[in-house]
Amino acid sequence: MTRTETTWTQLGPYLAFGVALTATLGSLYYSEIAGFVPCTLCWYQRILMYPLPVILLVGILKHDAAVPDYVLPLSIVGMGVATYHRLLEVGIIGHSAVCSVGVPCDVRYVNYFGFVTIPLMALTAFTIITAVMALVKWAGRGAETAAAVPEEAAN
Repeated sequence: MTRTETTWTQLGPYLAFGVALTATLGSLYYSEIAGFVPCTLCWYQRILMYPLPVILLVGILKHDAAVPDYVLPLSIVGMGVATYHRLLEVGIIGHSAVCSVGVPCDVRYVNYFGFVTIPLMALTAFTIITAVMALVKWAGRGAETAAAVPEEAAN
């Protein structure tokens, strides 16, 4: 196993955990402290993000090499929901029936630097988690291949 593969398999889950925990705590801050009421798509993103710190922490503590298999489905779907939310927010997609009840999905509670909004932050978090977990999975496959070669050579 190369040094890069070792780095990703060992440190990648910690990086993904940090991003997921930051996103979760940020989401809780915006709703519970700042008082922003989440829209429907924000709730869907929360449903996909909130389990990730727990899954990643358990995977880290158990040294589970399969943790990307548990995280990637949630983070990939989360990327899709966040992308849809961002496109709706900037007006590329017209108003959706999903957002017809409660808070409209195109409301911008925050707008840092003129473009950083809550859906963009969620999309960034899901994208980083997905990329890191994909690299961890790729690096883990390199380790499996390297481990399988001596077994085959012995036969």
